[in-house]
Amino acid sequence: MSASRSTRHQQSHERILDAAARAVRRAGVAGVGVAEVMKEAGLTHGGFYAHFDSRDTLLAEALEHAGSQSNARVRERMRARTDAGDSPFRALVGEYLSEPHMDALELGCPVAASGSDMQRSQAVLREVAKRSVRGLATLVAEALPVASPPDSAWAVAAALVGALQLARILGREGGGNDVLRACRETLLAQYDRPGSTA
Repeated sequence: MSASRSTRHQQSHERILDAAARAVRRAGVAGVGVAEVMKEAGLTHGGFYAHFDSRDTLLAEALEHAGSQSNARVRERMRARTDAGDSPFRALVGEYLSEPHMDALELGCPVAASGSDMQRSQAVLREVAKRSVRGLATLVAEALPVASPPDSAWAVAAALVGALQLARILGREGGGNDVLRACRETLLAQYDRPGSTA
C-alpha cells in the first residue's frame, strides 16, 4: 500500500470510528448499524470489511475511541476551569455535571451513554467498557483532594454517571438541571471544602 493510499485508508478508518463513537453514545451498542455508520462516515457499506473484521470489532474500537475522545475533552475543559481558579475537583464536577454535557448525547461520556448495554454485550465489549470505567475513576482520583477517604473515586464516579443518566432521562424541561445542580452541590460540599488540598 502506497503512503498516500495508507493515509487515505487511515483517514477513512478515523471517520468510521468517529461516526460509530457518536452512534454508540446516541443509540447504545444495540442501536448501532454498520450501514448507518458507513453512510454517516460518507463511505459505502461495501468498504466496511476493508477496515473491520466484524460489527463487534467496530463496536469495540468505537467504544475505545469514544472513551479517549471523552477523556481528552473533559481534561481540556477542566484545564480551562483550573486556569480560571477552580480546584481540579470543582472543575471536574462542574464540567461533567453541566447542561452542555447533559445535552451532548453524541459527544459525552460513553460510560453514561452505554453503561446499561454492557451487561448484555459480548465479552470483548465488556472489557473495553471496563477500561472506560477505570479511566473515569482514574480521572476522578487525580482530581480529588489528597485527604479524601479511600475509595472515594469510585463513589464519586458512580455519582457522576448516575446523575448524568438521570438528568438525561428527565431532560431540561423535566428537572434534569435540578438533578445536575443537586449532585454538584452535594459532591462539592463533601469533597471540595475550604482547606482541602488537591
